[in-house]
Amino acid sequence: MKFQPDYHNIVDAATNKKPKRIPLYDHIIADEVMEAVLKADFASLIKNERKEEYFKQYTRFFLKMGYDTVSFEQCITKILPGGGALYCHADPAIKSFEEFKNYPWDILADRYFEAFSNDFQTLGKVMPDGMKAIGGPGNGVFEIVQDLCGYEGLCYIAADDPALYCGIFEKTADLMMEIWKRFLECFSDSYCVCRFGDDLGFRSQTLLSAPDIRKLLIPQYKRLIAQIHAFEKPFLLHSCGCIFDVMDDLICGAGIDAKHSNEDAIAPFHVWVEKYGRKIGNFGGIDTDVLCRESLEEIRGYVENVFRENAGKQGGIAFGSGNSIPDYVPKEGYLTMVNTLRCLRGEEIEEGF
Repeated sequence: MKFQPDYHNIVDAATNKKPKRIPLYDHIIADEVMEAVLKADFASLIKNERKEEYFKQYTRFFLKMGYDTVSFEQCITKILPGGGALYCHADPAIKSFEEFKNYPWDILADRYFEAFSNDFQTLGKVMPDGMKAIGGPGNGVFEIVQDLCGYEGLCYIAADDPALYCGIFEKTADLMMEIWKRFLECFSDSYCVCRFGDDLGFRSQTLLSAPDIRKLLIPQYKRLIAQIHAFEKPFLLHSCGCIFDVMDDLICGAGIDAKHSNEDAIAPFHVWVEKYGRKIGNFGGIDTDVLCRESLEEIRGYVENVFRENAGKQGGIAFGSGNSIPDYVPKEGYLTMVNTLRCLRGEEIEEGF
């Protein structure tokens, strides 16, 4: 069977329906991996006036690999003055109420669209037939707060200034509401599923206490997701870590439609599917560590087992890496995952891939 993309498969999976064909999904794939697979140098083109050529190659990759959608986001943290406490270990921009009050919140939405409108517009212009994008403005509330305050700094704020601790989450969500509203008004036609990533946990527990997540994050997620639903788009949450303590809050309180990210050391994919498959779509399944460490034969056998263990179960499922495909994932490991999944779907694999 020759592959023809149909973004409705991802929409069905995200809204917890059984799609006609089980879709592939990857949260992020490094440009370096795409270049190696396509045997084409194109990553630098997004930074100059050849954006259209960049996005032609970028979307071509997802089409050639058998995805129904193109994963693309531009992160809000990229435009934050003084940001970088999360990703770059920079000194926090906000450590006190005075710094919070004086932070230039009012300019940030304009700054975001000045930086990235052309990217979203160009992506929509070159989107292959049958495909749409999945993503949008990247970063969730917690990630943005950490990028401004730092995780350690946020812990001090929680102890020293409870009003600021609550206020920084609400103000960050206000910013996200403004950015997401403009994004949806301008670019929603190119997107079939909206998502952001907000890593709430690590291997053994959540990074904030469950009561704090319920108080500070769930209400903010709820209004963001309601805005996305108003544009008739399902919402996919990417969140790493052991977050079982707040999953019911994310589903019933915030209103997520689907969830991505799993790591076997926390729980194999079938655990997530069995626990939540009646309520939400489950995306991922293939532990990224396996793609990095195991032989191609072992990867193939592992992927076959994950597919057969979960493909027939209830609800919407999309298969791909449980985290992402960063630049250190071997090209051969990634291709083995994708080609095995496509063969299990009964597809012909294009020669050379």
